[in-house]
Amino acid sequence: MSWECKTVKERREEFVREARSRKNFSEVCREYGITRKTGYKWLERAEQGKTMSDQSRAPHVIANRTPKETEDLILGLRAENPGWGARTIHQVLTNEGHEDLPCVKTVNNILSRNGCIEPEESAKRERIKRFSMEHSNDMWQTDFKGEFKMQNGRYCYPLDILDDCTRFAIKIKPAETTANVVISAFEEAFREFGLPKMILSDNGSQFSGFKHGYTHFEKWLMDLDVLPIHCRIKHPQTQGKIERFHRSMKSELLKHRTIADIPDADAAFQEWRYKYNFVRPHEALGMLRPADVYVPSKRPLPDKIRKYDYTGRYHVIKVNSWGYVRFAGFQVYLSETMIDEFVEFRPSGEDAVFALCYRNFKIAEYDASTGERLNRTISRL
Repeated sequence: MSWECKTVKERREEFVREARSRKNFSEVCREYGITRKTGYKWLERAEQGKTMSDQSRAPHVIANRTPKETEDLILGLRAENPGWGARTIHQVLTNEGHEDLPCVKTVNNILSRNGCIEPEESAKRERIKRFSMEHSNDMWQTDFKGEFKMQNGRYCYPLDILDDCTRFAIKIKPAETTANVVISAFEEAFREFGLPKMILSDNGSQFSGFKHGYTHFEKWLMDLDVLPIHCRIKHPQTQGKIERFHRSMKSELLKHRTIADIPDADAAFQEWRYKYNFVRPHEALGMLRPADVYVPSKRPLPDKIRKYDYTGRYHVIKVNSWGYVRFAGFQVYLSETMIDEFVEFRPSGEDAVFALCYRNFKIAEYDASTGERLNRTISRL
């Protein structure tokens, strides 16, 4: 019996016709190269009017298949928060009291199956071990996020402040310029959350190095007994947490919402900040929310700057009206922001090297033999 150029369906239909027309059923089966059991199966299927084509072996009911309403719940939350991944969505739904949720891997599969995950975004989420402070307010990080254009044609420059330990978003302050924003924003933050021990920023002109001296921001922080520190030049990894915060802001908010003007920006940022602090869990916190672990500082912002009294053990000098001090016979530039303030020169333990101190901070080192400033790194005494 030739089987060439015939489909499986045609061969089976031909077998049924032969088996019905001949008495020796076993002989027909041998001719078609099938067992008697298979032959009877095809005869029975023909009698029941079923197709002779191959049928799917997939089960009619898939065990452990995620219910459609659960998938819709997952996809709905993702649609509302396009920047959230599987782990975040799973934790948020758990926090909201939903039960019988699939595991995180299944949630990720659901997102992937529905085209919600872009490969390049997934690659960015590789886990990186970062250093963190031990307690709330040990250190805050701050930076301006890159500017973006609003519908009114102007640019928005958000200033962000983040607690290093808990990732709690202390403040987001949108402005049309980076000038005259920093101190007022931090004053509002200090009044609400108290004073941190130190603040980490980059070396932008708003934060560091005013005319190679000290910014009003740096001086103001030292007046409040807050240490200003700066990341290394061209080394943004030092501020990795706030850089990651900016990426989240872009992927979860700015990528999906058009901002009309500064009031609209402020409303959008405060809404997102609430969700970031009180709803969105953070992997680095063991899937807790920043608000679950952040504790405001017990050091309130004082009503006025207290006077500082030096010990009298070392030479104290008043900064003149041009920002200079006289040291070891040299007229050296300190900073215009320090005009009329008193500073102290202390021997550093090295020959001819003296530490310049403002209040309880060492702010620079000078060579007494040349008058050269060796560094301007600020540290607490």
